[in-house]
Amino acid sequence: MPEGRDPSHHVKRRAAASARASAVKADARQSKKYWSAGVTERSNALDLEANVFTLDDPAAIARSLKRSAEASDRRKALPFRSAMSMLVFYINRAGRGLSEKRRRVLERAKGRTAQSVRALIAEAGK
Repeated sequence: MPEGRDPSHHVKRRAAASARASAVKADARQSKKYWSAGVTERSNALDLEANVFTLDDPAAIARSLKRSAEASDRRKALPFRSAMSMLVFYINRAGRGLSEKRRRVLERAKGRTAQSVRALIAEAGK
């Protein structure tokens, strides 16, 4: 061992390296945590009404998404495709953090939105 070195030098060095690695990982987790919020704010999908995904009525969520999709000048796709995409995006990003009750409401809203699309297609075919 080099003279003048504390025997615990290697232990301290490893601890410091581990602390730096933990800080880098924490920063990475922090930036990932807000990734979906950034997509929602800056994407060209839709201009959503405030708190639309917190509504308890699936039909109200579907109506709100429909209004947002039709009014939005940020979307690139057809209105209902954009509405469905944003709803699926929200459900997927919420992942396991979504309660069973909340997931059920959102899945029903997805069904309502798809039902509206089918009705419009049927009406256009007449």
